[in-house]
Amino acid sequence: MPVPSRPTALRGAVFRKRDVVAAGLLTTDALRSSAWRRLYRGVYADADLPDSLDVRIRGARLLAPPAAVFSGRTAAYLHEAAELAGRGGPVELTVPANVRFGPVEGMRVRRVALPASDVADVRGWRCTTRVRTALDIARWEPLDEAVAALDVLLGNGIVSEGALRAAAGERSGRGWRQASRAVELADARAESQPESRLRVILTLAGLPPVPQHVVRGPDGQFLARVDLAYPDLCVAVEYDGAWHAERGQFARDRRRLNRLTVAGWVVLHVTASDLRDAAGLVARVRALLASARAGK
Repeated sequence: MPVPSRPTALRGAVFRKRDVVAAGLLTTDALRSSAWRRLYRGVYADADLPDSLDVRIRGARLLAPPAAVFSGRTAAYLHEAAELAGRGGPVELTVPANVRFGPVEGMRVRRVALPASDVADVRGWRCTTRVRTALDIARWEPLDEAVAALDVLLGNGIVSEGALRAAAGERSGRGWRQASRAVELADARAESQPESRLRVILTLAGLPPVPQHVVRGPDGQFLARVDLAYPDLCVAVEYDGAWHAERGQFARDRRRLNRLTVAGWVVLHVTASDLRDAAGLVARVRALLASARAGK
């Protein structure tokens, strides 16, 4: 392994191998040292830089053709929806259909014609507009994942429901039917992506719940707000994420559950493993609702 060496000009830098070698700043052997991290073929970063999406975006821009724009979840990240970009996910790019580029390990490249009206400049990065970003996610990803992402974009005010519905209605062709369905299912009231996926599973099974329902006592006093509810039957479905294991949260959850129980509500708790068994989850909810109806 070569001894690490960092020329001053390359500290904190993201660069192309051919450029630094041509400039005499590094040799091919020197790039194999622990001072540098390979991002893509022929693109490197100072290893002291964080292994972040920002750094990978910088590297992708060096490698991509001028006509490329960031799209999908990468564009959503640039539009301030950081929770939609997983740390290890690929950088997403769209290039015109007649441009040859890719495949590239660490990138997801799509060839799609983009009108100028669907391209924006965000802090110097060319990416799809907010609405186009939302619609691309809606048509490219599985329905439950797409709806969860749209919920985030709506809830954060990055796109509006009106603009999203209007734009979806204007599109036709491959993938746009699913995009329209995802837009119909989206709801800004969702407070987490797993909750959104849970709502989609139940809705597609013919059991549409009310998101973020406020439960009040006989005198109108606030008792709790539940993730998903069937108010007429006093049934709530709650997603239990990792935050429920935080210090003090267990006691708060129990006090809240007690208030709901005293008020006549039945609560079904759902975890990540339940979401992976959609059929079993739907069966449990269906049985719970049937029991609630029978008890009315």
